[in-house]
Amino acid sequence: MSQRKATDVFSEWAEAGRDEGMERGHEPSVEVMLGGVLADLQHPFTAMDIGCGNGWVVRKLMAHPLCTGASGVDGAPAMIAKAKAVDPEGSYTEAMLPQWKPEHAVDLLHSMECLYYLHDPLDFLKTLHADWLNPGGNIVIGVDHYLENPSSHDWPEALNVHMTTLSIEQWRNGMIEAGFINVSTAQTGAKEGWAGTLVITASKL
Repeated sequence: MSQRKATDVFSEWAEAGRDEGMERGHEPSVEVMLGGVLADLQHPFTAMDIGCGNGWVVRKLMAHPLCTGASGVDGAPAMIAKAKAVDPEGSYTEAMLPQWKPEHAVDLLHSMECLYYLHDPLDFLKTLHADWLNPGGNIVIGVDHYLENPSSHDWPEALNVHMTTLSIEQWRNGMIEAGFINVSTAQTGAKEGWAGTLVITASKL
């Protein structure tokens, strides 16, 4: 049986209302991710959420007093439809990665549980550095499916969806090779049988 597209799976989940459960499940990790990159910001910024789902992180970013604009992109049609229904004035784009690029780079890139669905996420990091992020900007990526988290290793087979399984060191080295600086990795939310979300943060000169 051929593998399904992740975007088709997530569209079905949105139609079934499972996006709300995803939001609740990911929120603790996202709070840690955004808290780390936003804590010391003292100037206005623009932001984009890669794999935005129903747009909940975009709306969270827009609520920040220094955020002058936030947008989201996702390849799942039903997810984007839900985002626009909840937030008609918001900026949400239905598009497939890695082909799509934004018209304008931003100061903050956020992505939670998205990039490993790409066949070559490390190559996409180079595109993010070159075309998506402004000089002086920050990027934060959250990953639950990675080598050091064995509980996630059966997900590709269970969902019949491609996932690229990388180690923490591969993610770190990929960020550095893409041109990012101040690369750091941490795991948040770990518990027995669960290694936690891998959080990767970096910046661009």
